[in-house]
Amino acid sequence: MLIEMGEIEGMSEELQNIYLSNMDEAPARRLAREAFKDIQLAIDHCLFQLPADGVKMEEIYEVNSRGLKVFSKSWIPEKSPMKGIVYYCHGYADTCTFYFEGVARKLASSGFGVFALDYPGFGLSDGLHGYIPSFENLVNDVIEHFSKIKEQVEYQNLPSFLLGESMGGAIALNIHFKQPTAWDGAALIAPLCKFAEDMIPHWLVKQILIGVAKVLPKTKLVPQKEEVKENIYRDARKRELAPYNVLFYKDKPRLGTALELLKATQELEQRLEEVSLPLLVMHGEADIITDPSASKALYQKAKVKDKKLCLYKDAFHTLLEGEPDETIFHVLDDIISWLDDHSSTKNKV
Repeated sequence: MLIEMGEIEGMSEELQNIYLSNMDEAPARRLAREAFKDIQLAIDHCLFQLPADGVKMEEIYEVNSRGLKVFSKSWIPEKSPMKGIVYYCHGYADTCTFYFEGVARKLASSGFGVFALDYPGFGLSDGLHGYIPSFENLVNDVIEHFSKIKEQVEYQNLPSFLLGESMGGAIALNIHFKQPTAWDGAALIAPLCKFAEDMIPHWLVKQILIGVAKVLPKTKLVPQKEEVKENIYRDARKRELAPYNVLFYKDKPRLGTALELLKATQELEQRLEEVSLPLLVMHGEADIITDPSASKALYQKAKVKDKKLCLYKDAFHTLLEGEPDETIFHVLDDIISWLDDHSSTKNKV
């Protein structure tokens, strides 16, 4: 989503220049992350005030089967036996290195190992920033990465869960479709099963953009309404902190990316009845980016009996990042409680 900014309170001119620099390519994003890394964890956001004691963190780069250097990070509890493993799929434009840092620490402190990666084209991984030439290839990249972790001896017998946020929810569901018996459950936060109507351009504009996308897929041209940009953060103070997420893709969506996501959601809408793993679906009732009605449809149509839908009154799109503190902690507690219940059930079997 596009984030507007003028002069950023409390940020040096040097950092503001880095924030505004061209980050189309991964080397520029990696330099920006190094410049912002320490100051990010010191900002006044409730996620960064959670303790990290007893959590072992590791960051690595690996070249995947498509020859792309992919960044990943893990958070492992050191003081207690692991209850299970959470595999995180981040949202469109985002990274696993900023807000999710606080979420992962909380999950690890609660006894869960956590693994995440930046998709090619996002965050610290190789690829043109914000560009998804093939949604299916992206899903396969994530499966490849997570499968290597699941094959490690120390994790093979632990319950494994997908945690997907926004576009990451769509990715998690597609992973499930490709691996229907491999996962013990999925927790989905504002999953992109369908774009809200405010996100989709007028029919004629959409047809023109689809035509242009076939010729110029990397072009940043997809229009966004002002109210959509405002729907990312409900808490005004957290909206002011948004520029510290320096790796967040800030420009208009690329035509090819928008087309891939539109096709992915249209296909996903037709496959909700195929969802057969234990499911926790969470959505803000005031979300105008991903459609809450699609989460209700997912809950109703999923053929599994073990499913739960949590709707949060007045909440916007980013339930774990942009809401008032009490809502963020409410959502975190709902996730951890659900993980605890499903880990204990699996470990008894």
